[in-house]
Amino acid sequence: MNNMELSLVFFTVLSQVAVGICVLSAYRRWSTSNGNSGLMPDREWMAVGALFLVAVIASFFHLGHPSGGPRAILNLETAWLSREILFVLLFGAGVGLSYLAVVRKLAISQILVSLTALLGIALVVSTGMVYSNTGYPALNNLVPVFYGLLTACVLGIAFSSYFSDEKQEPFLVKALFASLLIGLVVNLIIPSIWLSGGKAMQLSGAAYYGSVLYWLQMIGEFGLGLFVIGIARKIPIWLPPILLIGELIGRITMYSQTVHASIQIGGL
Repeated sequence: MNNMELSLVFFTVLSQVAVGICVLSAYRRWSTSNGNSGLMPDREWMAVGALFLVAVIASFFHLGHPSGGPRAILNLETAWLSREILFVLLFGAGVGLSYLAVVRKLAISQILVSLTALLGIALVVSTGMVYSNTGYPALNNLVPVFYGLLTACVLGIAFSSYFSDEKQEPFLVKALFASLLIGLVVNLIIPSIWLSGGKAMQLSGAAYYGSVLYWLQMIGEFGLGLFVIGIARKIPIWLPPILLIGELIGRITMYSQTVHASIQIGGL
């Protein structure tokens, strides 16, 4: 893995954390009769903005010629990368407007937060589709989209616990436990499915199962998270950062262990 790919790791994971927190904030507002925004809504949206800003800054280190980046938005009809950039801009604008509306307690804040959440989900999907391409047969499907949505779900729920009151904690605990369980099961199954595919897919599956990073995520994120929540019946303050590290490790695994289709050239 090179530095350009590492920048993508931080961009994708941190932007998906921001989206997850945003979605939970929108859900919290619609699920209560008085539109309860939880504890410290201003700080919650400051956190969303800070995470997304760091993610966007990290993405620029992936560009060989950053000055040419704006031109990438010109192919909306055909390129998922252009759509991803569009949703980055729209989601960023939504975060800024939502922050202002929440801080000033405007009546429109609930609508703005909800629209921003939808834009965030669209961003996660478009980011996943960027990496769903024929060059990597193992990822030429909806697996990257699933990984992105799972990251947003797990980390969004986990970090939302910092901004939720005691009445909302039981829901967050159950939702995080379910998300971690789904993540564990699906992440264990996906490489085995690859083993039944073509050469590049088989090598990807074998690389995953043979990777220390892969097992670090399985044990350190999903295993530890399920154990702690199952025993404590709450989300300890130290757990969300541990889960974030696990998701970063998982994304590094995806970029470093997935085998390119060119491995098949000359091997037929």
